[in-house]
Amino acid sequence: MTLPIKYTAIKAPTVPKLDVNRVVVSLLLVLGLLAFWFGQGAHQDATAEQLSLELTDIPQMVLDKDAELARGRNRNCSYWDCFNVYRCGQRSPVGTDGEQERILIYVYPLKEYVDADSKQPAYQLSREFYHIVKTVVGSPYYTSNPNEACLFLPTIDTLNQNRIDTNLVGKALASLPYWENGENHLLFNFIAGSKPDYSTVLNVNTDRAMILGAGFDSWTYRPDFDLPIPMYSAALEHYKPDHSSSSSSSRERTVLLVSSQTNIFPRQYRILQELSYDYPTELLLLQRCPSATTKADAESLDGMSLTGDTSRLDTNHQKDVRCSFPQGNEYEYPAVLESGVFCLIARGVRLAQPVLLEAMATGCIPVIVADNLVLPFSNILDWELLSVRVYESQLHSVLTLLKRVSEQRIRELQAHVRYVYDRYFVSLERIVLTALEQLNDRVFPHLSQTYRHWNVMPEQAGATQNPLFLPLIAPKAQGFTAVILTYDRIESLYILIQKLATVPSLQKILVVWNNQRKAPPHPSLFPKIGKPLKIIQTAANKLSNRFYPYEEIETEAILTIDDDIVMLTADELDFGYEVWREYPDRIVGFPSRTHVWDNQTGRWRYESEWTNQISMVLTGAAFHHKYWSYLYTNAMPGNIKEWVDEHMNCEDIAMNFLVSNVTSKPPIKVAPRKKFKCPECTNNEMLSADLNHMTERSACINRFAAIYGTMPLRTVEFRADPVLFKDNFPEKLKRFNDIGSL
Repeated sequence: MTLPIKYTAIKAPTVPKLDVNRVVVSLLLVLGLLAFWFGQGAHQDATAEQLSLELTDIPQMVLDKDAELARGRNRNCSYWDCFNVYRCGQRSPVGTDGEQERILIYVYPLKEYVDADSKQPAYQLSREFYHIVKTVVGSPYYTSNPNEACLFLPTIDTLNQNRIDTNLVGKALASLPYWENGENHLLFNFIAGSKPDYSTVLNVNTDRAMILGAGFDSWTYRPDFDLPIPMYSAALEHYKPDHSSSSSSSRERTVLLVSSQTNIFPRQYRILQELSYDYPTELLLLQRCPSATTKADAESLDGMSLTGDTSRLDTNHQKDVRCSFPQGNEYEYPAVLESGVFCLIARGVRLAQPVLLEAMATGCIPVIVADNLVLPFSNILDWELLSVRVYESQLHSVLTLLKRVSEQRIRELQAHVRYVYDRYFVSLERIVLTALEQLNDRVFPHLSQTYRHWNVMPEQAGATQNPLFLPLIAPKAQGFTAVILTYDRIESLYILIQKLATVPSLQKILVVWNNQRKAPPHPSLFPKIGKPLKIIQTAANKLSNRFYPYEEIETEAILTIDDDIVMLTADELDFGYEVWREYPDRIVGFPSRTHVWDNQTGRWRYESEWTNQISMVLTGAAFHHKYWSYLYTNAMPGNIKEWVDEHMNCEDIAMNFLVSNVTSKPPIKVAPRKKFKCPECTNNEMLSADLNHMTERSACINRFAAIYGTMPLRTVEFRADPVLFKDNFPEKLKRFNDIGSL
């Protein structure tokens, strides 16, 4: 109908009245049709927003015996080859209120899949899975539009492999309209495998689908693709821990270790029986009571039960009673776990155990004795902060190991167990939302949360932390990379390179050529040394080039050094690196300075006089971790970095501000050497220049302090010297005997 209208619209302006009326009628007719079509579309969109989760009238889909079966699980899937990230983030910010990007999940409508011949269902819809679906639909990640979805959640219950027909489920998955070999599909699973092998992964043809599963081992888990979640415990629905009581305190707990699992391997159980005789008051070994009813045993599934009938949402809860070995005393479970400081989570017929969540709910510290178990949310949670891990081969000495844990460490573990459980595991809803948040971080890494977000308790957030998460002493073998910032001083540069090459711990030299008007010397003209040497020519003459995180830097430690610092000896540099290994989160170096408050001017003053206190180590000759280079380049507060590059001054002060602000720690000065440049320069011109220099540096300190809103520099009266530096001891027996004096 549009073509005649367009044709009429381009006719000569003199149109008969009858034709004009026809045009008007046609226009009104087209507008009416368009309004009807758009209205229908809007109506369809509006109704599509409401996904029906009613259980009374679920449509049925019949699966023929010749129906297509999904391909087998791809064991080699990774995020880079089995996940289509281009489906995600198609809409920039979600909504119009400036929200950040996030994943969108489409949930398939509820359907009942049955076999065409036997009419047997492919699965039994469980109460737990129904709550999972409701949680996803009610989350901010849900979308009713499959065309904009990043992930897809089939409403096919695969939580418990013992309650599904694996063949029919494989056919049901293949019949999904957006399956596409399982790409970007999510499948939840608590209980994988079945008798007699008890596999640690769902034995269903899932192709490229992601498994959010409990009980992965190191062989079946696909890192950064699958997502390990906890084995849910239905027993906790009727257990309400008292968080206000002090029962979680180690003083109130009467037993060192509680073992409550009913499905431990016979060999491990025999070891625990022997320990219970040796430590009758410290080990509480529980087992199923002999008087347990047959019905209770039938409802349990290897010690793990799931409600399979969704119509019984308010089932009567029967108390779970366990008996101690060998006394036979009865205890109500899981409340009995409150009596233990530690709770054993051992390998059973299945690798994952619901007792992990039950122990955490009661404030009991998990002792994990399963060597290759992939712990829940292990890609974000630091389990060393809330559990003790013991090798299976050391089970016989587990009590001896636990006795060595200090009271302070126990209190820290208990506090973290409570925090992590309440934040991530307290309900099935929290478990699902935590999993979705992790998936969102994986898809949008630039918006992802940090280690501190997931693991640091609020009361610890303001405490001093090592942001590098390094060991107490950094490894020695790696050595350091020397980064030399140079402009045009060729002679002193060559001397410095030759001296650096004699330092045993040096791994590589990086020469940063900061002169754009003159090319650096040909590599053949540089001194011949036995260490790798790389020359980098910068695009602009900036002081920040010395702190750029060059990809050629492969070591953790960096020595930034000026091209005219040629007086340092090999022993001084090697000793400086050894000191950095003990303080890897600080600036460790040679020339030191301090800052003082001037009461007359009401401002900070830069001070280079030789005093007992230092607050800065100049990066003209200093070691630092390469993390600080990344932070200086990418996360320097305010416009400090740009101001330094513009004024060609104070980059070393800026680095000291940055490190002290993050760590709340002072730098470390090494060795007693004081003079580094021109000790004979005493003419008037130099004195005048020095006064101007001090004024500029003082201005830098005040400017940076104003940007930070505080004074982050920390003052210390400390210097690191070799142990035998001043001792009357044979020089040949000293490790660092070539240490310069004042």
